[in-house]
Amino acid sequence: MENSFDWIVLKSSYIVKDKWISVRSDTCQMPNGTIVDPYYVLEYPTWVNVVALTKNQEVVLVEQYRHGLKKTILELPSGAVEAEDMLPLEAAKRELLEETGYTSNNFIETGILSPNPANHSNLTHCFLATDVEYVSDLKLDVTEQINVVLSPLENLIELIDNGRFLQTLHISSLFFALKKLDRL
Repeated sequence: MENSFDWIVLKSSYIVKDKWISVRSDTCQMPNGTIVDPYYVLEYPTWVNVVALTKNQEVVLVEQYRHGLKKTILELPSGAVEAEDMLPLEAAKRELLEETGYTSNNFIETGILSPNPANHSNLTHCFLATDVEYVSDLKLDVTEQINVVLSPLENLIELIDNGRFLQTLHISSLFFALKKLDRL
């Protein structure tokens, strides 16, 4: 029989509890009896990201400033699953439409990722949307400034190599999409 590596949480308290992130401090006991105190866990909502392809095999990207890096970068349309979203698919459709004005009837979930299993509690659902079409103006939050960029699918590897497309979860989602499209 295999030994369990699971930790037992002895005590837990919140340092920060907010809409988009909570920081939890746990006191844990390892199977060998070692006490780990504190162990910080970042609680985020479930995230979604979308590889959206037009009929011309262009990927719909968003260019926006990311304050953590203090840099403007290219990303996939993405966001958090919100209370009104019954499923991650609904969040993916909403985020794509809000951030880019594009939509499609063809969405496929291509994979589920853990942003950082060491200290993040959430998962990211990855989607591929094909035959997307522009149908409306952007509906951005007050903190969002987005430029929509269409890039040929084959140019994304070059954008990654040049450091323009950096977001790890988005690169992983692109891998899932390329696999689903038999383009690896």
